[in-house]
Amino acid sequence: MQLPLFDISNLSEEDWTFSGAPTRTLTHCYHDYPARMIPQVAARLLERFAPQPAILFDPYCGTGTSLVEGLIRGHEAHGTDLNPLARLISRAKTAPLSLEALDAAVADLEVWLRSPMRTPERLPTGIDLAFWFQPQAVEQLAHVRAWLDQLADDDLRAFFAVAFSETVRECSNTRPDEFKLYRLPQARLRTHTPDVFNLLRTKIARNREGLCQFLAAYAAAPRQSRAHIHAFNSVQGIPLEQIAPESVQIVVTSPPYGDSRTTVAYGQFSRLAAEWLGLPEAARVDRALMGGTSLSKLPNFHVPLLDLALQQIYAQAPRRALEVAAFYADLRASITNVASIMARNGIVCYVVGNRSVKGARLPTDHAIQRFFEALGFAHVVTYQRAIPNKRMPLRNSPSNRSGATAVTMTHESVVVMRKV
Repeated sequence: MQLPLFDISNLSEEDWTFSGAPTRTLTHCYHDYPARMIPQVAARLLERFAPQPAILFDPYCGTGTSLVEGLIRGHEAHGTDLNPLARLISRAKTAPLSLEALDAAVADLEVWLRSPMRTPERLPTGIDLAFWFQPQAVEQLAHVRAWLDQLADDDLRAFFAVAFSETVRECSNTRPDEFKLYRLPQARLRTHTPDVFNLLRTKIARNREGLCQFLAAYAAAPRQSRAHIHAFNSVQGIPLEQIAPESVQIVVTSPPYGDSRTTVAYGQFSRLAAEWLGLPEAARVDRALMGGTSLSKLPNFHVPLLDLALQQIYAQAPRRALEVAAFYADLRASITNVASIMARNGIVCYVVGNRSVKGARLPTDHAIQRFFEALGFAHVVTYQRAIPNKRMPLRNSPSNRSGATAVTMTHESVVVMRKV
C-alpha cells in the first residue's frame, strides 16, 4: 500500500473544536442554514490534504462552506445539492461580484423601496400567506419581489435573492429558534410587526461587507476560478459531462446526519423563502434527500456495528429501522459514485455525527470508513471534535412522548480516506 503524501503524525491531541473562532467571515455571513460545517474545519482539511490548487468536490455542498474556502485557495470547486435554496446561496457566496455593479443596484433598490407599492406577477401559492405572514409583511415582501424580478444579471440577482430569503424567514410568523415550521403563539403574533425593508437593508449591508472580505481573499489566491454549482443527486449518479471520472483530488463535505424528516428538516427550513422566490419543488425537498424513501426490508450492510444497531432498532420499531436503513443505503450509493470520480491518491474528508435512534447509537463514521474501504480506499485518520458552533438541536424526542427527550449529537468525527 502506497503511503500518504502528507504527514499526520503527532496530531492526536490537535484541537478541532475551534471554540470561539469567528465563523461568519467572508461570504459565510450571507445566510443562516441548519447544521453548517464551520469554515475552520474546511480550511484546515484543505490546507493539510490539498496544499496546492486542485479539483475540489462537495457532494452535499449545502450553502457552500467548503466551496468558498476552496476558491480562496485556488481550487476549482464543484458542489451539488438537492435543495434549490442551498444552491442559490452557494452561487451567491462563491460569485466574485463587482462592487460597483452591486452599489449601483443597491441605489436602485432604495429608489424602488420609496416608490408606491407594487406586486409581482405571481404571489406564492404553495403556502398560506395569511397564516405565515402579517398583512404588512406580505405587502412589503411582494414589493421587494417585484424589484427582484427585474434584475437581469444572474450574480446580482443571487446576491439580493439571498438577502431577501433570510428576510422572508425572519419576517414570517415562524418561531425564530426552530428549523421546522412552527407558528408563533397568538400572544406573540399580536405584537409581531416586522419591518421588511429595514431588515433587508441590514442583510444587504452585512453581506456587502462579507463580499469585500471574500473579494480580497479571492484576488490573493494562487489562481482565480469560478465555482460550479450542480443539481444532480450523487445517490443516483454523477454526470460525466459535469465531473469526469478519476478527476477529483479532494472532497471536503458534511453529509446529512439522517433523513430530513427526523433529523434536520432542510426543506421545512427553506420552504417559505423558496416559495417567495419561486424555486422549484419547494414542498418536496425533504422527501428527495437521502433516506426520503423507506425500504421494504432490512439490508445487510456488511458493517457489523451498523447492522447490529439497525437490528436493535428493528426489534423495537421495524418501520423506524427501515427508514434509518434507507438513509444508509442512499449514503452507500452516494459514496460509491463519489469514489468513481476520485483520482489516484485523492482524499475524501467526511465530517459526520453519530446520532441515536431508539437508544441505539448509529456508527456513521465507522460505516463511512467501511463503505470507502470496500471501494479500495485506505483509512488515513479520523479526527474527533466537539460541536460548539454548529447550529443544530442538542436534544430530541425519540419516543414522541411529551417531555421525553434524549441527547443527540455533541461531537463529530472527521473521517479521512485515500484512494489507493
